[in-house]
Amino acid sequence: MNSNARRLLVVIAAAAAALIVWAVAAPLAGVDLTVPQGDADLHVGPGLVAAAALIAGFAGWGLLAVLERAAARGARIWTVVAVAFLALSLLGPLGAAGAAAVVSLLCMHLAVGAVVITGMARR
Repeated sequence: MNSNARRLLVVIAAAAAALIVWAVAAPLAGVDLTVPQGDADLHVGPGLVAAAALIAGFAGWGLLAVLERAAARGARIWTVVAVAFLALSLLGPLGAAGAAAVVSLLCMHLAVGAVVITGMARR
């Protein structure tokens, strides 16, 4: 399998991982996944979960492709940047409504990050 096909599967797997966490948290466990957004509350549903995971995965893939062409150690640089972005992304769920929502959203972020980082950096 060529690297583009493998990386596309990684992006799809990352979205699937996030949706599995969402399915366990929201419909099965009944966690209210709501995050305050200014004056309104944002309900985190499956569409938003899939879209966010796909955007993160494709952005990571794009950055990796650029770094592989521009730097001798592009994959290593990408891994450091990806881990830093994952760490920063973990700050977002901290404002969720309730501890269960915070934990669920953190798990989604970690699932996507783990799949993308391990899958993309692999040669």
